[in-house]
Amino acid sequence: HLIKPAGPVDPELFVLSLRHLDGRPLAVLSNYGTHYVGGSRRGHISADYFGAFATHIAYLLEADRADPPFVGILSNGTSGDVNTIDFTKPRPKGAAPYQRIKLIAEDIADSAQGIEDSIQYHDHVPLAVANAELTLAVRKPDAALLRWANETYAGEKAPPGKTNLSRQQIYARENLHLSRYPDELSIMLQVFRIGDLAIVAVPCETFAETGLDIKEASPFPATFTIEL
Repeated sequence: HLIKPAGPVDPELFVLSLRHLDGRPLAVLSNYGTHYVGGSRRGHISADYFGAFATHIAYLLEADRADPPFVGILSNGTSGDVNTIDFTKPRPKGAAPYQRIKLIAEDIADSAQGIEDSIQYHDHVPLAVANAELTLAVRKPDAALLRWANETYAGEKAPPGKTNLSRQQIYARENLHLSRYPDELSIMLQVFRIGDLAIVAVPCETFAETGLDIKEASPFPATFTIEL
């Protein structure tokens, strides 16, 4: 029942670059707001496009054999509602394992290299850290939803002929868990200043519009958020 995109996206790519005094690349931290890609081989544990970015940016900067080792990092921007797949169209089939991961990672790394090449480096920048605790109310299921959840879940028992729980059973189970949550939860928000850059850290999946609001309210020339 898709009608339109759920909200805005943040198209900006950020790059924080460190170099040795002799100019050799030491580390790159990039930030981009899209959900993990998926498409790894079944049964594999994957670093998804974040890991593929780290490998490719080292290759582009000719630092893949550096000593001491170069560190490439791609952090997850505000992407709780942003995906690389256009769900209004049929999903493409036949992609090989890791193919889309490689495609997205290399596209972002190519752009990051272009930014890295234009960065003005400094031998000293001001540093600062601030944090605050934010208390959030927990939205719990109402009585009608709880009745449905109790009727639907029926324990960790898959439907007849199936090996896994149905989506309805999983949704029912999660609502039962949620009903036992406290009424309020606190999370820690952090901000790191590196020169004219502010890096916000949020310990949950954050929608793109929240990240854009944080940028708009920031007093710094450049601000990005690392979620999760």
